[in-house]
Amino acid sequence: MDLKEKIDPDKLPKHIAIIMDGNGRWAKSRGEMRVFGHQNGVESVRQTSTAAAELGVKFLTLYAFSTENWKRPKCEVDALMNLLVLTLNSELGTLMENNIRLRAIGDLTHLQPGCYSQLMETMEKTSNNNRMDLVLALNYSGRWEIAEAARRIAVEVAAGKLDPESINPDTFKEYLETREIPDPELLIRTSGENRVSNFLLWQIAYSELYFSAKLWPDFRKDDLYEAIIDYQNRERRFGMISEQIKQVTDK
Repeated sequence: MDLKEKIDPDKLPKHIAIIMDGNGRWAKSRGEMRVFGHQNGVESVRQTSTAAAELGVKFLTLYAFSTENWKRPKCEVDALMNLLVLTLNSELGTLMENNIRLRAIGDLTHLQPGCYSQLMETMEKTSNNNRMDLVLALNYSGRWEIAEAARRIAVEVAAGKLDPESINPDTFKEYLETREIPDPELLIRTSGENRVSNFLLWQIAYSELYFSAKLWPDFRKDDLYEAIIDYQNRERRFGMISEQIKQVTDK
């Protein structure tokens, strides 16, 4: 039995989020520039997104570029932006063939103009696809998102459009970038680093975390399957005890 056959389709996470880490180290280990790792990471994106769609995952969110990434050398940032434009253009066929809709979260208007235009064009062309949503987190950070949500709430309170007494976690969620997307049940990070790096801080409150030693350019379909199998073998209690969970699932 291969790994894919070990996955229980009835316990599949609806939303998987991935921190794609290790491109630079992968390139350095081969005596190449960091951009070489980013270029080879595109195949990992292709394999992971198609595998997730084939399984029946409804949302796959990839941490593609954080607000902190602007601090990297300009040549690397420019290369990343150019690579994103090229990838969005070249992978349109894969998205259409697999009926995948492209979405994006983050401060998108501050992306480089060519990158922003290509992103908008690809999202428009895939807008009617409905098998799976591939969500790119671009110019994104969890703290930025929470601060931006708080700012928007404050504006509405000041304008008399929102009663501050009515604000609760459900209200707050409506002001997040992911308001139309369920929280991820599974968060995967590659490269052996055990941290969440300012990614979906509000949304991963009860996510299962899975850390892979694989560098992102080496991550393939079987690695995704292993993460999902590990997830399916866990008990998710949400603050309850095992006996309570069993009572809920037995109903």
